[in-house]
Amino acid sequence: MTPEQKQLVQSSFAKVAPIAPQAAELFYGRLFELDPSLKALFKGDMTTQGQKLMSTLGVAVGSLNNLDALLPVLQNLGRGHVGYGVKDSHYDTVGAALLWTLEQGLGDGFTPDVKDAWVEVYTLVSTVMKEAAAEVKAA
Repeated sequence: MTPEQKQLVQSSFAKVAPIAPQAAELFYGRLFELDPSLKALFKGDMTTQGQKLMSTLGVAVGSLNNLDALLPVLQNLGRGHVGYGVKDSHYDTVGAALLWTLEQGLGDGFTPDVKDAWVEVYTLVSTVMKEAAAEVKAA
């Protein structure tokens, strides 16, 4: 991930953060549209879940310049998601819903470069989480 990609992700997320509740609602709507079976993984209040999602995204985006601090957080998330029933294939669906949500929220600001930067970041995040989950499953 290049410094330019980090900056694109951070600046684009800063534009989405003010509409966090709406972005979270769009995200989960799209996620469940892409894979209705994922609804069963969410037991609590979806407003609270949306707040957690946007907060976690904010931490991850804000930590892109300090990956040494971010990686253990992502590993813990990956390990924790095993207990919720998250499978590796779900990460692809989440990535698709995230990109769609960003496109909706950013409009013309969702340029090919911004999209590529988010794909790079999400690939890193999901890979770290899946690897940590695999360690739990293998134990």
